[in-house]
Amino acid sequence: MTQQLQEAYIVAATRTPIGKAPRGMFRHTRPDDLLVAALQSALAQVPGLDPKLIEDAIVGCSFPEGAQGLNVARNAVLLAGLPSTVGGVTVNRYCASGITAVAMAADRIRVGQADVMIAAGAESMSMVPMMGFHPSINMNVFKDENIGMAYGMGLTAENVARQWKVSREAQDQFALDSHLKALAAQQAGDFDAEMTAVEIVSRMPNLSSGEIELMNRTVRQDEGARADTNLAALAKLRPVFSPKGSVTAGNSSQTSDGAGVLILVSEKILKQFNLTPLARFVSFAVRGVPPEIMGIGPKEAIPAALKAGGLTQDQIDWFELNEAFAAQALAVIQDLGLDPAKVNPMGGAIALGHPLGATGAIRSATVIHAMQRRKLKYGMVTMCVGTGMGAAGIFERI
Repeated sequence: MTQQLQEAYIVAATRTPIGKAPRGMFRHTRPDDLLVAALQSALAQVPGLDPKLIEDAIVGCSFPEGAQGLNVARNAVLLAGLPSTVGGVTVNRYCASGITAVAMAADRIRVGQADVMIAAGAESMSMVPMMGFHPSINMNVFKDENIGMAYGMGLTAENVARQWKVSREAQDQFALDSHLKALAAQQAGDFDAEMTAVEIVSRMPNLSSGEIELMNRTVRQDEGARADTNLAALAKLRPVFSPKGSVTAGNSSQTSDGAGVLILVSEKILKQFNLTPLARFVSFAVRGVPPEIMGIGPKEAIPAALKAGGLTQDQIDWFELNEAFAAQALAVIQDLGLDPAKVNPMGGAIALGHPLGATGAIRSATVIHAMQRRKLKYGMVTMCVGTGMGAAGIFERI
C-alpha cells in the first residue's frame, strides 16, 4: 500500500547577522553560540509549540571540527535549553549543507516519521579555516581522471569564466550591484524580520586598574556590505587564482561567520497549536557536474528541483542564487535564462558573506521572509557545491 506524503511547513525562520572572517565582529564568538542564539530566537517565534515534540535538529556545517566539531547540532540543542529528548545530527554537503538540512528535515515530516523538526546551519570561518585544520587528501585525487577534484574553487571559477565567456567587467559590475542591493535592503529594513540580534561580549584590559573590563554590544546587521566600493576600485584588484584571470577578491564571496535556523512542522501540528505557516517546503534536488567547473552546478539542480515540484522556471518569483563567485553566478543566469531582476534582489554573498554550511539555512530565511513581505508565491535557494555539485530547494508562501 502506498502512503501519501504529508506536507512540511515552515513556522519559524531566522538567522544571525553575518560577520566578516577572520577579523570581523564574530571573530571571538563561537559558532555553537551563534547557533544557540538563532535556535532560541526561532523557538520564541512559536511560543505555543511544545518543544518536547521536536524530534530532531539537523544542522549543516562545512567543516565540522574544532569549535564546531563534536556534533555541534546536539551540543547546541542542549546549550539552547531544549529538552534532552531532542536529538541532533550534523550534516556536511559543503556550501549546500544548510539547504540539505532543510530538505532532510522536511523529508522526515513528509514521510510521517516526525511532526516537528529543526533545520539549521552554522559556520565560523574565523575559528575553523577553509579545508579545516589538518586536511588529508587522497593522493588518487591527483590522477588525471580525478584531477578536477584537486582544483581550488577559485580555479573552477576561472574555468567557468573562460568557458561561458564571462568578462572581468561583467563580474565587477555584478559585484558592485550586489553591494548596492544589500545596502539598499539594509537601509529599508528589509532584513529585519529574518534577523536575530546577537550580543557580543568583548574583554579589554584596563591599564590603569590592571583589571579586565567586559564590554557588551548588540549587533543586528550584516557586516560585509561596503558603501565605499565602486567599479574603479574593483577594477584595480588583481586576480587571485590565475595571473591572467578575472576572478578577484572583489568579485568573489566573502569568508564569513553566521548561523540560521528553521522550524518545520506537519499539518497536524499546525492545527493542534493553531500555528500560522510562513511557507511550505516544495522540493529539493542535488545534481553533480564536473569538479573543474563546480560553479555551474545550479544549472543542473534548478531544473531538477522545478521538475520535482511540478513547476516551471517562470513561476519562481525570487531566486537566492549563492554568489560564490560573480563568474559562476553570471554563467548560471546566462545559461538558464534567469530573469536578473528575480536573482538576489537584496544582494548576495559577494556583499553579505558566505558562511559555507550555514548559507543554505540563512538564505532560506531570507527568501521566506521576502516572499511574505512582497506577497510572492514561490522562492528558491540554490548554490554550487565544492567537488562539483549543485543544489536547489523551493518554498511556497502560504
